[in-house]
Amino acid sequence: MTSRLKLIAGLLALAPLAAFAQECPVEGDPLDLGDEAVSALYDCIEARMAEGYAANGDPVAAEYRSWQVTSTRPALAGPHGERFLQTFANGIAADQYLKFANEGVEMPAGSVLAKESFAVKDGKAVPGPLFIMTKLEAGEAPDAGDWLYAALMPNGKDMKIQQSFCAGCHLNWAAQDSLAYPMEDVRLTSQ
Repeated sequence: MTSRLKLIAGLLALAPLAAFAQECPVEGDPLDLGDEAVSALYDCIEARMAEGYAANGDPVAAEYRSWQVTSTRPALAGPHGERFLQTFANGIAADQYLKFANEGVEMPAGSVLAKESFAVKDGKAVPGPLFIMTKLEAGEAPDAGDWLYAALMPNGKDMKIQQSFCAGCHLNWAAQDSLAYPMEDVRLTSQ
């Protein structure tokens, strides 16, 4: 083997697997995809998303995949820009969140939710931001329901967001402690 081929082989061995991931094609309107098609699409893109989010060492991005998934598959939801969303809840959040209660919800401080997102553009699935909600101690962010909102770009870099923008929407679910749950047809029904 020539030194050039050895160099190329060495670089390929060091490159992240997701760098060579196949494209995730989508046929037809994303709104018309059935459960199996959405699950197959997610299977195609999920490793690329997780690797990208974790690329800059964010602690939530490094851990969220080990948390409790809250739905059977991603689903489209308009408030996040017509993206498919899959939500994960950390150990502090999971029990309360998975009740999917409509009123009287009080998430404990330290609850963290991470919401993967992907969209369909030009017939292919493309990673979107990882949206993160962290429940703070009472009184730490009263204008945001005591939630801290953050997001990571698909490459793991911080996404600039305004707390007031996220809170302005999430406060529409004040009785649910600002939680907008996964679509009803994909929520986990038992643990």
